[in-house]
Amino acid sequence: MISKLPRWVEFGSFILALVAGIVNAVGLLGFQHQSISHISGTATMLGTGIIGANLFDVVHLALVLLSFVIGSAISGYFLRGGSLILGRNYSGLLILEAIFLFSAVYFLSADSVQGHYLASAACGLQNALATTYSGAVVRTTHVTGIFTDLGIMLGAKLRGEAFDKRKALLFILIITGFISGGVFGALLFTLFKFNALFVPASICVMLAISYSVYLSQLKR
Repeated sequence: MISKLPRWVEFGSFILALVAGIVNAVGLLGFQHQSISHISGTATMLGTGIIGANLFDVVHLALVLLSFVIGSAISGYFLRGGSLILGRNYSGLLILEAIFLFSAVYFLSADSVQGHYLASAACGLQNALATTYSGAVVRTTHVTGIFTDLGIMLGAKLRGEAFDKRKALLFILIITGFISGGVFGALLFTLFKFNALFVPASICVMLAISYSVYLSQLKR
């Protein structure tokens, strides 16, 4: 059980889920209803597309999946583990995510599919930033597993086991952030089209700066 949930974990998880929600909303509205922050739907579209779609569409979907994996690999290379640990260089990876998103705007505004690959890589990178914290699965770019874990916890509670309120709080913050991001993403896309991705990119930069400042204060 999580005996104490640090504020930096709460804050970071909520903000990252918000970022993913915005990016995914822009993807759903602007990329022919393709998700970006998670790739289950894209993998299904690839499978069905092999039967009925043209070769270009199949290759495009495969590259989207590959881009997500490449983004995750970048995090895996620099972090050497999925546990969320204070002191790791999350700031540098958040800046890289922002660069991917800023670059995606450039290519998408020019009607280039390379923007989709960059956005997918950004989400893969973010999702691999941290996979666990104190035994809790932390995924900030999709909420399927979060809802599943909450359901398991509720079932265990009905069976008479202890309910981990701190872990539930973390999950609720991620869900709330992701849904809120969807709302803001839809509004931003309506107003600014693909330029809406400037917002989550800027949030990543501010989060990176905040994390660096927080670490420097702890070291004093």
